[in-house]
Amino acid sequence: MSSKQIVFKKHSKDKSVGVYMGKRDFVDHCDFVEPVDGVIIVDPEQLKGKKAFVTLCCTFRYGRDDMDVIGIKFRRELYQCTHQVYPPLLDRESNVHTKVQEKLLHKLGLNAYPFFFEVRHILTVKRAPSTFSRCVNCCFAHQFPDNLPCSVGLQPAPTDVGKKCAVEFEVKAFCAKNQEDKVQKRSCVSLVIRKVQYAPENGGPPPSLELSRQFSTSDKPLCVKASLEKQTYYHGETINIHMTIENNSSKTVKNIIITVEQVANVVLYSNDSYMQTVATLETVDTVDQGENLTAVYAILPLLANNREKRGIALDGKLKHEDTNLASSSIVKEGVLPEVLGILVSYRLVVKLIVGGLFGTSDVRMELPFRLMHPKPDLDKDSEQDEELVFQDFRHGELKGATGEVDEGNVSPAEA
Repeated sequence: MSSKQIVFKKHSKDKSVGVYMGKRDFVDHCDFVEPVDGVIIVDPEQLKGKKAFVTLCCTFRYGRDDMDVIGIKFRRELYQCTHQVYPPLLDRESNVHTKVQEKLLHKLGLNAYPFFFEVRHILTVKRAPSTFSRCVNCCFAHQFPDNLPCSVGLQPAPTDVGKKCAVEFEVKAFCAKNQEDKVQKRSCVSLVIRKVQYAPENGGPPPSLELSRQFSTSDKPLCVKASLEKQTYYHGETINIHMTIENNSSKTVKNIIITVEQVANVVLYSNDSYMQTVATLETVDTVDQGENLTAVYAILPLLANNREKRGIALDGKLKHEDTNLASSSIVKEGVLPEVLGILVSYRLVVKLIVGGLFGTSDVRMELPFRLMHPKPDLDKDSEQDEELVFQDFRHGELKGATGEVDEGNVSPAEA
C-alpha cells in the first residue's frame, strides 16, 4: 500500500494561474537551505496573451498595514526574486525536476510548468539593515540568500488587530503583460511558506554553573550548583534542573524560584529587546543554615500557558495551523545578526530568596539553553511510491474554522 503525499494547491479567482506545492516548510541546515519548488498551472485562454510569473518574497513587518508615517509603511522587503514561467524561457523537459514535480507535471498536463528556487549564488550583506538582496530574472533558478532570517513573529495581544510583527515568506504567482505592471488581485495567488531550523545533531555540552555567595554577616559562604541534562531541548519536552545547595552561611534559603525566560531581540530596524517569562516553578523547599539540599526540579515551557501574553516570539504560523514558542535562533558564521530580523534565545533562571536578621536578598543564576524542534526522519526513497493527495488551502474549508474570511487569493501585502 502506497503512502500519501499532500500537495497544497490554490488558484486565482479568475482561474488564470494556480500554485501546487508538495510542502510549505523549507529547512535551513546552516550550510545550505532547501530549495523551494513547485508547479504553476496556467489557462492560456484566461491569460489572453499575458505572461505568467512566480515570485519568492521575504518581508519583515513591524507595524500594521494602516500605520503610515510620512509615507513610510511599517513593512520592509528583505528579498524578492521573480522569474517568468509562461511562456517558458527554457524547455520544460530539459530541466531536472524533483519527484513531486515530475508527478505533478504528468498529472496536470501540458499547461503545467515547474518553478525552482535553488542554490546558485549567496549574497553577502555588508551593511544592515539598509542593504538587502533583490534578484529579478538573473537566471532560471534562484534561492534564499544565506543571510535571510527564519519565520518568526511576536504574539499580539488579544485586542490587537491587523498583521503582527513578523518575518514572513510567500510564493506568489500572477499574470501580467510584464512583471512591472500592476497586478490585479483576481489574477494572482499566493501561499505562505516557512523557513525553519531544526536542532543540530551535536548539541554541545550541558549548561552548568557553580556560585559561591559570601554575606557580610557570615564567616562561611552559601554554595549553589545548578546544571541541566543537555543543551538542546525539544518543544514539549520537560526540562530537569539538578541543584545542590550547601548553606554554610548564617542565613536561610527561604524559597527557590525557577523560571524560563525567552529573550527576543528585534535587531532589524532597532535594538528592541523583549524578555518574557514563559514558565515558572516556585518550590516549597527551604535550606536552613548549616544544612544541605540536593534536588531535581522539572519545568515545562509551553505556548498553551502563555496565550494571553503580548510580545512572546512564536515560530512562523500557517494560517490554518497552530504554532509554538519560537525556536532558538542559530546565527551562522559570517552572517551579520542585524539582518536576521528577530533573534530568539532562552535561559533558565534560578533565584534563591535568602533571609536573615537584616532582611532578604536574592541569589540569581542563569543557564542558557536551546529550545527547538528535532530534525524529522524523512525517508526520501519512499517518495516514488507516494500517492498525491491535493488539499485546497482555503480558510472556509478548514475544520473548526468559524467566522474567517477567505483570503486565499490575496497576498498578505494586498489583504
